[in-house]
Amino acid sequence: MTINSSSVLSDEDPIKQFVQEIVRLLVDDENAVRVECEEKEGMMTLNIQVAPTDTGKLIGKQGRTARSLRTILSAVGMKYKRRYALDILGQDEV
Repeated sequence: MTINSSSVLSDEDPIKQFVQEIVRLLVDDENAVRVECEEKEGMMTLNIQVAPTDTGKLIGKQGRTARSLRTILSAVGMKYKRRYALDILGQDEV
């Protein structure tokens, strides 16, 4: 996937698609993956929802997988001068 700076600054869709593809590769039920973007307190928040059985896989042991996803978003944010946050939503939070 190619991401250029002009599309990222005007439209968050490429970042959303990028995160969605990474998450789909990590979980068993790819069809249950939902990524929503919302602007919150000057930061773009990506809300990720997966099947209840895949939540642990997305978080990882001691939160390592989730922390790695957040690190990737931080690197993208530095490049495009945007702040990104990642929230993993449980079934009861939707």
